[in-house]
Amino acid sequence: MAKVYVFLANGFEDVEALIPVDVLRRGGVEVVTVSTTGSQVVETAHRVRIEADSLFEECDFSDADLLMLPGGMPGASNLNAHEGVRKALLKQNAAGRRVAAICAAPLVLGGLGILRGKRATCYPGFEQTLEGATYTGELCTVDGNVTTGEGPAAAFPFAYALLSQLTNEATAQQIAVGMRYVHLMEK
Repeated sequence: MAKVYVFLANGFEDVEALIPVDVLRRGGVEVVTVSTTGSQVVETAHRVRIEADSLFEECDFSDADLLMLPGGMPGASNLNAHEGVRKALLKQNAAGRRVAAICAAPLVLGGLGILRGKRATCYPGFEQTLEGATYTGELCTVDGNVTTGEGPAAAFPFAYALLSQLTNEATAQQIAVGMRYVHLMEK
């Protein structure tokens, strides 16, 4: 079973974290939400308090198939300021394992040089933070081991792309059909 760690910092965008967590768990992926605040409870950009599965300090990440960053502000900036998150992302990428970020959070990947030579997307207005990347403007862009998403409305396509990578296309399609996402997109 694939394993994903989702980093949560105060000010993260609710749907950009919780939709991927929900979709991945429905698809049989082990997902661990990780607080970067030193407290089990993390507050979203919309002041919803979420209890994370683990504290950053309790995790090893060596078993991660994917490290994921939700966006939102100031959540993305708070993730960018967390030295441990930055080191974990660099180690994950150096090993050729998957990293993903949505909305404003690709700024973390851009600042670390992970996006150099890659195609990537982000929330409009953050394009300059995608250092060395070609901006696509797509809802979701996958380039090698890096997946980026545009913003809150892209949370579903972003999540299904991750699920497809971690399981297979048939599983991602089955979950998308069951959640009525495919039906929605046909309208």
